[in-house]
Amino acid sequence: MTFAQIFYLSKQFINWLLFLILCLIWGSSFMLMKWGMYDANQQPVLSPFDVAALRMLSSGLVMLPFLPAALRKMPEGSWKAVLLSGWLGSFFPAFLFTIAETKIDGALAGSLNALTPLFVIITGALFFQVKTNRQKLTGVLVGFAGCMLLTYANTNRSLGYVAYTGFVLLATLLYGINVNMVQQKLRNVGSLHIAAVAFTGLIPPALIVLFFSGYFHLPLTEEKYMLGTSASAVLGILGTAIASIMFYMLVKRAGGLFASLVTYGVPFVAIGWGIYYNEHITLMHVAALVVILAGVYIANRTPTYKA
Repeated sequence: MTFAQIFYLSKQFINWLLFLILCLIWGSSFMLMKWGMYDANQQPVLSPFDVAALRMLSSGLVMLPFLPAALRKMPEGSWKAVLLSGWLGSFFPAFLFTIAETKIDGALAGSLNALTPLFVIITGALFFQVKTNRQKLTGVLVGFAGCMLLTYANTNRSLGYVAYTGFVLLATLLYGINVNMVQQKLRNVGSLHIAAVAFTGLIPPALIVLFFSGYFHLPLTEEKYMLGTSASAVLGILGTAIASIMFYMLVKRAGGLFASLVTYGVPFVAIGWGIYYNEHITLMHVAALVVILAGVYIANRTPTYKA
């Protein structure tokens, strides 16, 4: 085996290792939200507002060392869009997901999160004049057929359970808007610089939420509150800050197409956690997820042209 072959294989190994770690981190984030809000007996510990705010606070604190360099290299006039990206891509979705998971299972939230690439296409066409085609439209329709099938799979649950899936859909809609905004407005800004400014910019509002939610008045030295706080901090440090940096690394190393395949792995990790914790998962749920992912694949497939 030549040195060039060894170098190629080692590069591919690192790419796949990053891919698998991202799937595990993001797929486990839905369960970390549960661990932050409930103890082992499913009794409430922290509120969804506490968990989301702690997530944003911890991710911002981790990114603080990168802030000075990011501010120096930030193009003039771009900081407003970067801060808005933090709100649309991180702050609001964090709260929407934790509120949703007060009623729905983490596996369902992880499955619905797979709709994000389809919302990228929809919001791009509606708000950013991004051209679409029949293939992308077909993928969107197939994906939402899967979403309807997933809703049907939960018709035996309460109306409130099904209604709370709307919070996840709203979060994925915001993800879609944010992706398009970053591509359109922040193309010349480094990914790490965006993350540093966006996440540290969320520290003040996160502290305000924690102050008004009464978090600082809780008996935080008690074990259940320490565990809930730790789960929320891990969610922010790993699931938001470090995972974002790893994703940007994967994009640069292997390209955006390969990195986007993480979308396919995350829901299955979330479902794996759901099975482990005896969440309500049926073959209908898995079939609906497969339909959603088929829609994502169709919408993002590179078209082939015949000569």
